[in-house]
Amino acid sequence: MGVSSAQGPGVGQARTGAADLRAGGGSKPVEARERPTEGGEGDLKKSRGVLCEGVDVKYAWIDKHRQIYSTTMMCELLSVSRSGLNAARARRPSKRSIDDKRLVEQIRDGHRRHRGRYGRRRMTPEVSEAQGRKINHKRVGRLMREHGLQSHKRRRFRVVTTDSKHAHPIAPNVLGRDFEAAAPNQKWLVDMTYVPTGEGWLYLALVLDLYARKLVGWAMSETMPQELTLCALDVALGWRDPDAGLMHHSDRGSQYAAKDYRKKLEARGITVSMSRKGDCWDNAPMESVNGTLKVECVNDEHFETREQARQAIVEYIGYYNTERRHSSLGNMTPAEFEWRWRAGVKPKDQGAAPVRHRVTHRRPVPGSSQATEPAVRG
Repeated sequence: MGVSSAQGPGVGQARTGAADLRAGGGSKPVEARERPTEGGEGDLKKSRGVLCEGVDVKYAWIDKHRQIYSTTMMCELLSVSRSGLNAARARRPSKRSIDDKRLVEQIRDGHRRHRGRYGRRRMTPEVSEAQGRKINHKRVGRLMREHGLQSHKRRRFRVVTTDSKHAHPIAPNVLGRDFEAAAPNQKWLVDMTYVPTGEGWLYLALVLDLYARKLVGWAMSETMPQELTLCALDVALGWRDPDAGLMHHSDRGSQYAAKDYRKKLEARGITVSMSRKGDCWDNAPMESVNGTLKVECVNDEHFETREQARQAIVEYIGYYNTERRHSSLGNMTPAEFEWRWRAGVKPKDQGAAPVRHRVTHRRPVPGSSQATEPAVRG
């Protein structure tokens, strides 16, 4: 709804008020009203969004622009009374509102640092930690909505990167949706996806350690050859150096079922597990990570070149492993969660929730990502 078509009290005055902006609109003229600052017309246009807001937001907008436009005209334009505005100015802010302002500043800081990737669920422990006290998640959600600090939205789409029509042998589903691990290097999940760029697709292969949901291997390529998955596996093996007995779970794609790939797994004493045909739920935690990377790193970006996409993905994976909180890890980062295990600190002693990668009824968003920074060998 545009300002010029606004209905209700003061419509006629609002329309003529635009001509009175430079003259003061019937209010005592001041220099600022006689010569609006550059961009003032743009500020007036922005008031269209304020029309649907509450009176407190409208009052704040009027006070912000009182040195540019006539207060009387703005009150008529936003359908608020001058007496109500004066009463709001006279009221002392409550302790709650003062506290809300402090919280909003911290929420803004977190929103900026995490580049809009945090919703209320992850922002709540972030703010609580900064405040040194527990903040209700509903309050955080309300403040985020009121100040337009929403997180990225998840898009639902699926890209097929799995070629299960091949003659390679298929391993049984040994994992059996048991998405719990007691330590690092017990269960690895793998997958592939792609990222669109101005030069064409960039294909990604990644390896996830299920214990702390930490990305431990990755590779990128212009095409989707078998070497892509082998390279990602080599990175993970080189950094983690797992003992025999590790379980490796994948889909039925030809790259993971190929002879050379299976041979490398068997040489390290790694148990091979594969999802059932066409069942993404058998690899749900991996699908969740893929979708998260697409939402937080890819969907809102336009990469002109593959190199731009590579750099963005590498930066994101470092962020994912060392800065991004995970609700399944008691709102710790993967790096912190794994470090505490290596230091002999039990999750329950630190107030963290146990790692339970359970399949929910919400459909995961397939996609994929890349990997991580060098991990500590176990």
